Amino acid sequence: MKRKLTWLLSLTLILSVFLAACSGGDDNASEGTDGSSEENVEQVLNLINGDAIPSMDPSMATDQYGFQFLGATMEGLNRLGEGGEVTPGIAESHEVSEDGLTWTFKLREDAKWENGDPVTANDFVYAWQRAVNPDTGSEYGPYMMGGVIKNAAEISQGDMPVEDLGVKADGDYTLVVELANPTPYFESLTTFGTFLPLNQKFVEEKGEAFATSSENLLANGPFKLENWESTSQKWNLAKNDTYWDADTVKLETINYVVVKEAQTAVDLYEKGEVDRTGLSSDLVDQYSSDEDYTVKAGNSVFYLKINQTRNEALANKNIRAAISRAFDKQALVDTILNNGSLAANGLVPADFTPMPDGSGDFREVSGDLVTYDTAAAKEFWEKGLEELGTDSVEIEFLGGDTDVSKTMNEYLANQLQTNLPGLKVTLKQVPFEQRLDLDTNQDYDLQLAGWGPDYLDPYTFLSLWITDGGNNKMGYSNAEYDKLLEETTTTLATDNEARYQNFLEAEKILFEDAAIAPVYQSAGAFLSSPKIHGLIENPFGPDYEYKWVSIGAEE
Repeated sequence: MKRKLTWLLSLTLILSVFLAACSGGDDNASEGTDGSSEENVEQVLNLINGDAIPSMDPSMATDQYGFQFLGATMEGLNRLGEGGEVTPGIAESHEVSEDGLTWTFKLREDAKWENGDPVTANDFVYAWQRAVNPDTGSEYGPYMMGGVIKNAAEISQGDMPVEDLGVKADGDYTLVVELANPTPYFESLTTFGTFLPLNQKFVEEKGEAFATSSENLLANGPFKLENWESTSQKWNLAKNDTYWDADTVKLETINYVVVKEAQTAVDLYEKGEVDRTGLSSDLVDQYSSDEDYTVKAGNSVFYLKINQTRNEALANKNIRAAISRAFDKQALVDTILNNGSLAANGLVPADFTPMPDGSGDFREVSGDLVTYDTAAAKEFWEKGLEELGTDSVEIEFLGGDTDVSKTMNEYLANQLQTNLPGLKVTLKQVPFEQRLDLDTNQDYDLQLAGWGPDYLDPYTFLSLWITDGGNNKMGYSNAEYDKLLEETTTTLATDNEARYQNFLEAEKILFEDAAIAPVYQSAGAFLSSPKIHGLIENPFGPDYEYKWVSIGAEE
């Protein structure tokens, strides 16, 4: 999340008190405890979530929170383990054809749904077909499967029936997947929320109520979600005793409460009511010497999305170029975040993926593509105003409603108004779910958004801005950009060095067009209890993996 979104995370990621850090590895430098140290310790974890969970439907989730809880309660063919390694899930093994187009997965026969039904190959067929069926209205299905699974793009566009999707059940425990093109990162895709299975009978019996509350969910993963509905401010994960690998799961319960105010979250930590919390910049200074203080780097990148369809001024490239250079992002990460985050001058994050030819990290090779430069910003601004025939512009800035989000929104709005004479910025700060809806409907001018990778490849970031892509939602279109990205999945699919050259060129085009304005690459400052052992922070997908977590004696 990745988000994604989200957030979108999964797609968009929204800044919250519980700021996501997405780097692989365990937390607090402990890999667990032996049985004796856990015997008398209650296996309960108390955590904060930055907002309500918008959706628990694998076909419909697009955000950080949805994918986090789907990852905890469900399991696909594979799941992520230590260091971002793909580990077996429902699939015990797989074989790949010589041309890389056919993947055959052998499923374990001891995997069950929470109601006792076996998890079968048909559960994957049904779920994947549902995700690309245009009647479902999924954003991530077409985005994640189009150009990857055979016929997915055509089906999502309504040109072929869902039965033609390249996924078939060969009996109950063999799944055969046909790809549209060889896909170097396909194995990592099978860990992601959109590719989770669904129990067809359960989903169809629940109808529109499916995934709207705990009673309308069916888990097949390490935990099950309890006491939840879409507006809940408190809920919990409980160990799922029907999970095939339940003996590995040590935690009995994970309790969650929604908290948006940083000081409130820290107060709960100090009282021992929660075991981990993110820190805002002012609290970092206060707690940086605390023994529970920890900082984790991340792979999420935040940027200003600039909608070219709603406000005439933002359809002007010079106006967009001015905006992208008119705010001091270094001051933002040093002062407002103060948590190890990095100023971003491109889209693909630093230390995410190396160049296949060994020339260095992708970000290092691509370089700084757009930097803070008030002189250049004003020059672009004046050109844009002249082309528009005006001396002033008004824009609406959409942002989140958490403490840190509000501070950042106000800072960015002030910077833009100060450095671009004649610009008036009106802030619109809303809860997470409402912000997702406004983005989906393209009902905004400018917004601070972010993206966490869904798999370990630059395509997970650069594909966001393909013309009419499910996550574009800002009217950006460039035929050469589209062509470069398409080639990485077709004619160049088996030539990784050539693919990466296309990625470098595409990223440059994105910023020549001033499509987005990069702000920062995330990190997180936390207070984290030393009794938490084995917590994994994923490099993509769900932010955290709790399957291997245990609560042990403090060290």
